[in-house]
Amino acid sequence: MHRPFTSYIICATQRSGSTLLCEALKNTNLAGYPEEYFDALKSTGVPRRPLEYFSEILDEELIAIFKGRERPDEEQRQPPPGMSYQDYLEHAIKISTSPNGVFGTKVMWGYFPDFISKLRDIPQYQELPTTTLLSTIFPDPHYIYVTRRDKIGQAISLWKALQTWVWRKEDVTNNIGPTRHLYFHFRAIDHLVQLIEQYEESWQQFFAEHDIQPFTIVYEELVETYEATLRAVLRELNIAVPANLIVRNGKLQRQADELSTSWIQQYNFMKQAAQVTL
Repeated sequence: MHRPFTSYIICATQRSGSTLLCEALKNTNLAGYPEEYFDALKSTGVPRRPLEYFSEILDEELIAIFKGRERPDEEQRQPPPGMSYQDYLEHAIKISTSPNGVFGTKVMWGYFPDFISKLRDIPQYQELPTTTLLSTIFPDPHYIYVTRRDKIGQAISLWKALQTWVWRKEDVTNNIGPTRHLYFHFRAIDHLVQLIEQYEESWQQFFAEHDIQPFTIVYEELVETYEATLRAVLRELNIAVPANLIVRNGKLQRQADELSTSWIQQYNFMKQAAQVTL
């Protein structure tokens, strides 16, 4: 296995700002090339499909919204057909490690338990405790926790992405993703708010149970202090930074727009009205 000398895992939830952080780290060419190589469900081998986010509240309206809006699974299969998970793991580590020996990856809580389970399917890792397992595969692991204060905005961002299957605004600009009519759905957004909160609670429980003190990044602070936050992460990882390092602003476009603002207002109004009737 191509082994780095130090590693980090970005522990996140969907639409928390982790992609912005990953872009910043990749652009330095000093901190690995973190991507989501471990975001598949064990039961299917692919990322969670849109309707699978709503199994607890699924109704005819949600089914109608997502009809014909699921992209093919095979392009995202982990591992690809014909490759063992151990070989896939080795490949992911190799391509995610920068020349200076730093490996980075990103994992969402919604996939983390399945990721650990798949690692334990590799014979030499079956009996290892979780943190020992991770440190054996990812040397000198650091945990970077990414969170977003605006949970409603985060949930609405996720709801929009699930409807279009477009995760970056530039994908639409570059004609990579489809342009779709978007539907407001209070129960779906409210469910995603609760799901995000549950996922974050699970991360916190994991950290507490394993005596891990993660380095925390708040999305809103990352946006406001992009370079300072990036340099703080590099210091946390003990990465030697050249004096002439130039930090360029990321290319990712902000996805929140007037529709998002309108939906936040609509959601808050309906949430308050629902609470009054309780």
